Amino acid sequence: MDKAKLGLLATLLLGIFILLGALLALLVKKKDKVADFSIGLALGVIGMLIVTDLLPEIVENLKLNHIYIFIICTVIGYFLLKLLDHFIPDHEEEKMDKKERKENLIHIGIITSLALVLHNIIEGSAVYSTFLTDNNLGVGVALGVGFHNIPLGMVIAATFYQSNENIWKTLSIIGLVSLSTFLGGLLMFFLNLNSISPLLLGTLLSLTLGMLLFIAISELLPRMKKSTDKKVSYVGLIIGIVLLLLSQLI
Repeated sequence: MDKAKLGLLATLLLGIFILLGALLALLVKKKDKVADFSIGLALGVIGMLIVTDLLPEIVENLKLNHIYIFIICTVIGYFLLKLLDHFIPDHEEEKMDKKERKENLIHIGIITSLALVLHNIIEGSAVYSTFLTDNNLGVGVALGVGFHNIPLGMVIAATFYQSNENIWKTLSIIGLVSLSTFLGGLLMFFLNLNSISPLLLGTLLSLTLGMLLFIAISELLPRMKKSTDKKVSYVGLIIGIVLLLLSQLI
């Protein structure tokens, strides 16, 4: 299988992580422990990915004479997700009382889903682009994005289920949302980016780096500090690091 088709397949399979988060939210009783573990896992994968894969690839493709592209695109990637994150309700704290929550569940679910779709279209494009340069790098990016989507899948599933109390209807909605990363990959595929210049590739990788930095610094770290069971989060962190290292051996 060529790199383009493999990247496309990876973006399709990424939807499984969102579905997994939804199933955990609906079926598992100890949701806090699952969320804490997923957050640590994502942080471990992303941290190692940035240091061992993304930065070396960016330097190789952009060289020092294009360092300004790296800086600008990393900042753009960071603040692009920061902008989208404003539309996603806080995953840890419930600021509304029960009555307000009940009245706004559907609205929150829709806004969250739309933001996650936009979020994952961009990330799906990034995952696809990394597979064009290196399969190991693509696997690492996919794992980082995937594990990050587990808590988000849990949030959306819980929100919709509380509003309609129908598991199958909720899973149907989540199923549609889970295709968003695949849509990002399809956009890249139909733009015929099977052959990509080092400059464009370095640009896309820099955008990816910015997005992953936002996820790690602005989302995962604060949530890990607020985790109800830090030991579970630390176990997830260690396993995430090991998973990334193992993915490099594939």
